[in-house]
Amino acid sequence: MLSPLSLLAQQTLVEDVQVRGNRRIPAETVKMRIFTRAGDVYDAQAIERDFNSLWNTGYYDDLRFERQDTPKGVIIYIYVTEKPTIRDIIYTGLNSVSQSDVLERFKKEKVQFTKESQYDPTNLKKAEVVLKNLLAEHGRQFATIRTEVRRIPPAAVGVNFIVKEGPKVKVGKISFDGNKKIPSRELRAAMKNTKPIGIPHSLILENLFARTYDASKLDEDAERVRFFYQTKGYFKVLVDDPKTKIRDTSPGFPYLFRHSGKVVDIRVPIQEGDRYRLGKIDFKNVKQNFNVKALRAQFPIKDGDIFNRESIAKGLENLRKAYGELGFINFSAVPETTVDEDKKTVSLDVDIDEGKQFFVRRIEFTGNTTTRDKVIRRELALEEGNVYNSKLWEFSLLRLNQLNYFEPLKGEQDSDAKQSVQDGTVDLTLKVKEKGKNSIGLQGGVSGLAGSFIGINYETNNFLGLGETLTVSANLGNLQRSILFGFTEPYAFDRPLQLGFTLYTSRYDYNAAKNYSILTGTNVNLPTDVLNTLQHFSQSQTGFTLSSSYPIKRSLKRVGLSYSYQRSSVQTFSTASQQYFEAINFDGVSGPNSLRGIITSKLTPSFTFNSIDSPYQPHRGTSLFVGGEFAGVGGNVNTIRPIVELKHWIPVNKRRNSLGFRVSGSFITGYAGKVAPPYERFYMGGENDLRGFDIRTVTPYVFIANRVNVPLQNPDGSLVPLDPTNPRRGAVQIPIPAETIIYAGGDTTVNTNVEYRIPIVTHVTLAAFNDFGMNFIALPSQLKLTPENIANLNGTPFGCPTVDASFNCQGTKTVNFSPTLQPIPGTNYTPRMSTGMELQVLLPIVNAPFRIYYAYNPLILNSNVPTKSPIT
Repeated sequence: MLSPLSLLAQQTLVEDVQVRGNRRIPAETVKMRIFTRAGDVYDAQAIERDFNSLWNTGYYDDLRFERQDTPKGVIIYIYVTEKPTIRDIIYTGLNSVSQSDVLERFKKEKVQFTKESQYDPTNLKKAEVVLKNLLAEHGRQFATIRTEVRRIPPAAVGVNFIVKEGPKVKVGKISFDGNKKIPSRELRAAMKNTKPIGIPHSLILENLFARTYDASKLDEDAERVRFFYQTKGYFKVLVDDPKTKIRDTSPGFPYLFRHSGKVVDIRVPIQEGDRYRLGKIDFKNVKQNFNVKALRAQFPIKDGDIFNRESIAKGLENLRKAYGELGFINFSAVPETTVDEDKKTVSLDVDIDEGKQFFVRRIEFTGNTTTRDKVIRRELALEEGNVYNSKLWEFSLLRLNQLNYFEPLKGEQDSDAKQSVQDGTVDLTLKVKEKGKNSIGLQGGVSGLAGSFIGINYETNNFLGLGETLTVSANLGNLQRSILFGFTEPYAFDRPLQLGFTLYTSRYDYNAAKNYSILTGTNVNLPTDVLNTLQHFSQSQTGFTLSSSYPIKRSLKRVGLSYSYQRSSVQTFSTASQQYFEAINFDGVSGPNSLRGIITSKLTPSFTFNSIDSPYQPHRGTSLFVGGEFAGVGGNVNTIRPIVELKHWIPVNKRRNSLGFRVSGSFITGYAGKVAPPYERFYMGGENDLRGFDIRTVTPYVFIANRVNVPLQNPDGSLVPLDPTNPRRGAVQIPIPAETIIYAGGDTTVNTNVEYRIPIVTHVTLAAFNDFGMNFIALPSQLKLTPENIANLNGTPFGCPTVDASFNCQGTKTVNFSPTLQPIPGTNYTPRMSTGMELQVLLPIVNAPFRIYYAYNPLILNSNVPTKSPIT
């Protein structure tokens, strides 16, 4: 009997394993792929296994094992010929798609054909097929692709895709055979991929541009036609495979804009069949305490209605959401249809598989490098340990999106749910991508409100990652100067109590003549008499605001209360402004003293509801603000101002675009014997309400009475001297009443905005808009002259029909002026409208929108109002 040592001595040992021919792959990497090591017993089957292991890696064009016997055993030589590396890829003649699109499609189709990857002829053929399909999707159905592979020493290749795209194929005529109940134009509208581009439901503009033909999407459109029929009750409709015919097109007129090409005419055979109604909907395998009537109510279709497949799909989705709110993540509902040919009805028997109820075990976050976990967690309505609720999870994502800290979060795309079926628990991981929280901006330019200006601002909406907001800004211009500092703490004392404050000071110079010069780029040189008829005043304000708000639990509603204190003063520079500001009885004091030390102390309670998904790029949701400003808690201004604003956004065009509506209204009035200060009244116009109208120009106008001295003239036109013996004393001055047009400002404003937003690329949006507004005076009694001014006007003798020998006026007349200023007819309750296009760009550094718009004003104020003087 042999011992183990003697048996081992009779066996051949592997003395060494050596690799030959490798260039890019290290020898140690090659050895790691095999099992045979130095010192092992030589085994032919093990060598065959090692060969297969290396060959299956796909790294080699040639592979060979050789054995060399030595006194100590055998040496295994592994000879490899590595596949070359792709060093360069060229696309010659490729114009319809970009190289990045090609690489993205290679990645999607899992084709390993990129620079620095291993060259494989099989992958090359796959790449050709994928590229050809990509070109076909872009209308290049007749594209041909030829490849050239050139060697690059020592072990690399370069690949050149030589592409001949051929003519671009468009969709030609789309026709249907057998459609007797539904018009062809409605069926064409259902074919989203191939229908012509135009204005829907238009008689002559439905077919403006033909779409690019893509054969791979034709089956999808055929299914859409079938789905459309089934929404109209034709449950058994048969839509056969579309028939296509390629034809050449000749250049039309004018020749410069159209070229020869190819189009594909599409003909869709249809067998409509009978129209069916819904019989009934039953449910089986309902294990939870669900009321069957409640389940039936999830379907927005009644028994006996025309069968509608879309309503059935909506009902099944509602069922999934209802069960998802109870933690049944894997819920499924399979409808089984039963057709009654005699009654022409379709009944459904919905087989419900509830699955297991899940509880939330953990909620974790990734990607929040700055934002603390607690800032995200406090916005979640779903808590660990509770039953999983899909509605609360979607609600939580909406609240996080409204913070604007992260790139828009989408439910399934940005969250991962790892289930433990055995334990009935789920771990949720939310993947966020933070936006830039800080913005430092340098601004400058020309505007109708600020004139020529330059400004700097710093803002962070996520200060120190704690969700706090800090704002510092300074703007300096020849018409407006302002400095502001603000801070907001969204969760004070670890509770959802939002507290904030703002400190500000500003000076605003409104000069109607200068504003016109800035906006038109012309130097307006008007006489002094004309300038005195235009508004020219400056207003200084200094104050602070304290704000607080608290959310209503598990909702998007908040109640708030803010207090503001402001000290203002107004300085007038023209006769028109002096007459308006100094003569209006808003403080019980007349003259310049009424424009100094105006103190406004007010409280503003508010209620807000906001479900809009993004503050700068809204897509869906509703926002409601209801508030009221009550000034008079101290200070010398007593006003009441209710405010209402409603916004609503609807996703359209397969949820790509969005349609938005905004309605706002406000009213201001004084109380306790006082009226609102003139600068608190409403002036519309500009980008915030009526685009296309100059700032502060949309307002009612009033005539304000005044006294003007004019020189007395003889019948021949010569002046009557005050002292015939001393002509230097000038002419006799006669007081006459005059009326000056004043921008009075409204006490009531109503504004509506409609906007259709079309995203062009990321952060760039084109918006068509229509703005409508009215700014009017509902309470003329709030516009009164001071008693001193009205007494002075009514006690002044006007005119000079005759003079006596001493040149004293005879026959003068007093005028009884009303203390209330009445709006000029035609300027009150006058609607304004503008419509146009706006380009909005969300700047990546300042995180604020840049806007350029063009507007046409179909409703404007254009009338001449002659003044009537009681003195001739």
